Amino acid sequence: MGQSNINLAALIGSRICHDLISPIGAINNGLELLGMSDAREGPELDLISESVGNASARIRFFRIAYGAASDQSLGRAEVVSILADSMRGERLKVVYGPLDPQPRWGVRMAFLAVQCLETSLPYGGRIEIACSDGAWDITGHSAKQSVDTGLWGLLRGHDVQELAPAHVQFALLHEVSKDADRSLNTELTPERLSIRF
Repeated sequence: MGQSNINLAALIGSRICHDLISPIGAINNGLELLGMSDAREGPELDLISESVGNASARIRFFRIAYGAASDQSLGRAEVVSILADSMRGERLKVVYGPLDPQPRWGVRMAFLAVQCLETSLPYGGRIEIACSDGAWDITGHSAKQSVDTGLWGLLRGHDVQELAPAHVQFALLHEVSKDADRSLNTELTPERLSIRF
């Protein structure tokens, strides 16, 4: 991959900052509107509330995807809540299938896979997360895709010249899968993209 662990950590930080800057900026805009208004209720407070909710949801998602993993279990209700909150207002719908609690490392890999699929499905679609007997399958369905084969090659351990912060999930998923001693398998078809481990 040509990236040191230090560089990878810096990319992760950049990715988090990039995704949080928009809702935080909206919070600031809402506060400025409040400063120019005597109203205590209205669209300004709605803007702040929505932005705070978006920021909180992304932080919860990132805590799982980019935080330390373990064998500690995450229950279905918590995972579904995090996914629903972080995807609210997005063009993508994410459906989480596992009914039983799953190890945090597995959910972490699934969340990183969701971000990989999200990058390749900019026009929206549906992502399904399934796990059967410890085998995970994260599949995105959409009639319109934007697949960067270089990024998907990272999942198979290929090198890239430069990696943008917005694509760090591809490199991290590969590294995390090695640490978990799991093989990543991908399938790219015109209407379906799958990541299995």
